[in-house]
Amino acid sequence: MDATKTPKGAGGRKGGSKKKARVRSGAPIYLAAVLEYLAAEVLELAGNVARDNMKTRIIPRHLLLAVRNDEELGKLLAGVTIASGGVLPNINPVLLPKKSTASEEKASTPKAKKSPKKALRDWILGVLCLG
Repeated sequence: MDATKTPKGAGGRKGGSKKKARVRSGAPIYLAAVLEYLAAEVLELAGNVARDNMKTRIIPRHLLLAVRNDEELGKLLAGVTIASGGVLPNINPVLLPKKSTASEEKASTPKAKKSPKKALRDWILGVLCLG
């Protein structure tokens, strides 16, 4: 061994020049504060959902509904799957029955509607006459 070299200590940090730290000493504290805020926000929203469903305990379904109904948390956790959370209740508007307006109801009332028996009789007569 060469006597001019100093033996390196744990991790090779003893001796040599000191490197500048890339992360400041306040970064872990700031990170902890951000995580605490996010946890408090999610738990508050999930607690509101649980209360709306008349439950005293927060379950994964409440977490999912809280996160997905909040715009910013939904963006943050867009790629996250919550186990046992289910899906958001959603019905495509195309599948819902059409709502008739008052003007359409007034326009359709003057016409006399046929009873189902008369409509069937007229249909049969029409088929027989054409056939």
